[in-house]
Amino acid sequence: MRTLISTAFISLDGVVEGPGGEPGYRNSGWTFKDVEFVPEAYALKGSEQEESTAILMGRTSYEAFSPVWPDMAEFAHYKTMPKYVVSTTLTDDKLVSNWGETTILRSLDEVAALKETEGGPIIVHGSVELNHALSDAGLIDRYNLLVFPLLLGAGKRLFSTTDKDTQKLKLVDHEVYSNGIQKQILDVVR
Repeated sequence: MRTLISTAFISLDGVVEGPGGEPGYRNSGWTFKDVEFVPEAYALKGSEQEESTAILMGRTSYEAFSPVWPDMAEFAHYKTMPKYVVSTTLTDDKLVSNWGETTILRSLDEVAALKETEGGPIIVHGSVELNHALSDAGLIDRYNLLVFPLLLGAGKRLFSTTDKDTQKLKLVDHEVYSNGIQKQILDVVR
């Protein structure tokens, strides 16, 4: 069974919206403009690229990443790995041609089936609504979080607000950097 890893830049109050400057969010770009850049705090992003063997994302994140990431040197490894987009509305003719193999999945059942295939970890970038659905369905195995020492208030949050039983997590790795960012790697306890 493949490991499904949700990765996120997240504020202390759980907001994940607009970390890189995406338009439409009041505090957009908060990872770059509000916290001093310390290279070692972002080492997790490099190791994620090396360890993951596929990317999973929702339609909105695909539409945000696909015009930009294929030509970015820092995401070169992602260009060659399979990408899966969970969407009921995206069509094959809307997929970009310069980002390698991309498959559209139409349901969480198809995500569960993908997890049952041979291969290494699958990483989920962005995709707030998809993260909520995956979490609620019990499909996320690990969270790779870079927690920023910021309170952003309003904004899309990583974690679902569905009324459900307590989900235990086990901290398997952590580090604190000089700029206050905390790396937290948490496995979902089943």
